[in-house]
Amino acid sequence: MGENNFSRELRLLTPSHFTYVFNDATPAVSPAFTLLARHNELGRPRLGITLAKKRIRKAHDRNRLKRLIRESFRHRTGTLPDIDIVIVGKSGANKLTNEEVFAMLDKQWKKLVKRCAK
Repeated sequence: MGENNFSRELRLLTPSHFTYVFNDATPAVSPAFTLLARHNELGRPRLGITLAKKRIRKAHDRNRLKRLIRESFRHRTGTLPDIDIVIVGKSGANKLTNEEVFAMLDKQWKKLVKRCAK
């Protein structure tokens, strides 16, 4: 797998992990996604994804977006600070092409790095 894997240590796994981020988050908002981040003490960034069926109806669209989000996160893991990130999908995210999703997430990662560095 190399350095670009997505192991259990890089994921938010339990509802308490998500609640921790939701309680005191630094947001980065775009038309398709809201990224919420909060510092952790683990020495690595972690990711959680929430794509509601109410917002993105078809399972194959939700699965495609999750794959793209995880791939983008894997490529940015080395540049991200020690934060827990929750990505919330919005309506219309499924209408974006793969390139548009990657471009939007790249912009959001940079925004989060700046905001969490303060």
